[in-house]
Amino acid sequence: MNSFPNVRIVLIETTHPGNIGASARAMKNMGFASLYLVSPRQFPHEKAIWRAASADDLVKQAVVCSSVEEAIKDCRLVIGTSARERRIPVPLLNPRTCGERVVAEARVGHEIAVLFGRESRGMKNEELQLCHYHVNIPTSEAYSSLNLAMAVQIICYEILCAGLIGDTPLQTTTQVEDKDTHGWDMPLATAEEVGYFFEHMEQTLEAIGFHDPANPRQLMTRLRRLFNRIRPDQMEISILRGILSAVDQLRADNPERNAEEMEER
Repeated sequence: MNSFPNVRIVLIETTHPGNIGASARAMKNMGFASLYLVSPRQFPHEKAIWRAASADDLVKQAVVCSSVEEAIKDCRLVIGTSARERRIPVPLLNPRTCGERVVAEARVGHEIAVLFGRESRGMKNEELQLCHYHVNIPTSEAYSSLNLAMAVQIICYEILCAGLIGDTPLQTTTQVEDKDTHGWDMPLATAEEVGYFFEHMEQTLEAIGFHDPANPRQLMTRLRRLFNRIRPDQMEISILRGILSAVDQLRADNPERNAEEMEER
């Protein structure tokens, strides 16, 4: 039984096929069935089927993608798991608050992705920057290493527990903003729509001389975090892209001014 049809577990560049099978087994224990694999090192593979045991159907139905962007493109909430904090941090959740947030948004039909990184080095900075939240699983300082399937089981367990509460309101500290779940006039933008916006914004900022790709100083990273924190809806993204297009058109209509600006640089 798939208790969370709109929640996908995304494994990034898994090295060992047995870990795919073990993760699938952990998922099925907790009522999850949607498994996405980003560029797995060895797949399909008999070890993945063997380790999955009675969850081999999840392995056989897994969606294989060539990039994280492809795996999350239609999602409105993306959460990345990582044991490491980053220089430019993403808003942090613990496993319990992660479960509560996922359930709250799953109830209103949002497509949700929970990302797990490579066995040896986890998620890259640029992958975590695609996420709205970063979840960290606390461990003993004496031995902090978690097997991939263990991490999947812990997060899926917390989501399951939050789902078993039913319609009980979440605590104020973890309540999802009203626009994310109730009565908002437009759907939240998908990861793909936000990605296109960032591509457009970076091109425009570079064209007007505000962004130097050779010396970025985390400009685009911080802007991405800003908009991921705000979580714009589809109409807001459309308006923002319209503004960028108007700037692009002004530059196209004034080639002499553009040439002068380039000389000044």
